[in-house]
Amino acid sequence: MSRTDDVINGIKQLILRGELRPGQRLPVESELAATLEVSRGSLREGVRALSILGVLNTRQGDGTYVTSLDVSKLLAPLGFLVDLQGEGQAEQVHAIRRLLECESARLAAPRITGDALDEADALLDEAQLILDTKPEEHERIIEIDIAFHRLIADHSGNTLLAGMIEALAGRTVRERLWRSLREDGADRRAHEEHLAIWRALRSGDADAARVRMANHLIGVEEAVRRLADERPEAADHSNATTSAS
Repeated sequence: MSRTDDVINGIKQLILRGELRPGQRLPVESELAATLEVSRGSLREGVRALSILGVLNTRQGDGTYVTSLDVSKLLAPLGFLVDLQGEGQAEQVHAIRRLLECESARLAAPRITGDALDEADALLDEAQLILDTKPEEHERIIEIDIAFHRLIADHSGNTLLAGMIEALAGRTVRERLWRSLREDGADRRAHEEHLAIWRALRSGDADAARVRMANHLIGVEEAVRRLADERPEAADHSNATTSAS
C-alpha cells in the first residue's frame, strides 16, 4: 500500500476500535502522524481522501473532525459509480433497486410504526389529489414516489440497506419521468401499486409486502425496457449508426 493508504487504513482502524468517535476532533497533526508512522505530507493526503469520502471534515482554523458517519452520506459515492457507467445501464440499476427494495419492504412490514404508516398514507393522498386535479405534475408525483420508498427503507431496520437504496434513488428519476410522460396511465398504475404495498405494510405481512413491491418494480423495469428505444438519445444513436454505415 502507499503511505496515503496507510493513513486511510490507520484512521479507519482508530474509528473501528473506538479511539476516534463520530464528531470527535482528530489529534494534532504531529501526534497523529507519529501514531500512524507516516510523514505529515502523507497524513494530509490521507485526510484529504477521507474528507472526500465523507469520513472526515476539516474546519478552517478549528481542526479536522470525524463526521457523523451517516450511512447515506458515506454511500453517496455509490451513486457516483453508477453515474460513471454511463447511458444504457438503466435496466441494471433498476434490477439492483428491485432486489434491495423488495428486501426493504419485507423487513419493514413488522417494524414500521403507526406514525410512519400515517405519513405514507398522507403522501399517497397527495398523489391521488394530484392525479385527480393536476395530472401533468409528473415531477411532484415522482418526488412523492421517492419519499414513499425512502420511508419504507428507513423502517427496514437495516441502515446499510436504506443507505444503498438512497444512493440509487436519484439515479432512476430520469427513466421514471420519461415513463410518466410517455406511457398513458403510468402514474395511476404506480399509485395503485403503492397503495397495495401500503396495505401489506399496514397488515404487517412481510411476504405480501415483498411481493407487492416486486410487482411494482418489475412493472417499472418492463416500462424502462419498452421505452428505451423511444428516447431521443436512442433515436440519435440509431441515426448516427445508420449514417456511418
